[in-house]
Amino acid sequence: VPLEDLPKGGEARVAQEVRLHFAKSGGLLWRNNVGVLVNDNDVPVRYGLANESKGMNKRIKSSDLIGINPVKITDDMVGMTIGQFVAIETKKPGWCFKGTDRETAQLAFIELILSKGGLAGFNNGVGN
Repeated sequence: VPLEDLPKGGEARVAQEVRLHFAKSGGLLWRNNVGVLVNDNDVPVRYGLANESKGMNKRIKSSDLIGINPVKITDDMVGMTIGQFVAIETKKPGWCFKGTDRETAQLAFIELILSKGGLAGFNNGVGN
């Protein structure tokens, strides 16, 4: 969806702005939808990262945007480029962390990605 078609002040616009910002530096971000649907055989099918069970999804919620950021390695691997895992949880402008169960589960995913050397965080506008 073109940026100009998205309402100002909404989370969808923030997500598109973040995606465009990352693209300018060579990175790629995709929307990570998370949920569960029931198939034709009445079997629940879970989708999205870190959503293997209801219990897991309660404790850890993967970010809205998932992608890869190109990183140039230094001396020991001169000239080689690696891909750094990226997870961005987008929020509408003006949002601030309140510690709700949902936000805490989103923070748990962000902290996991950071602990493994990835790039992750909340974003409520490109400069944030």
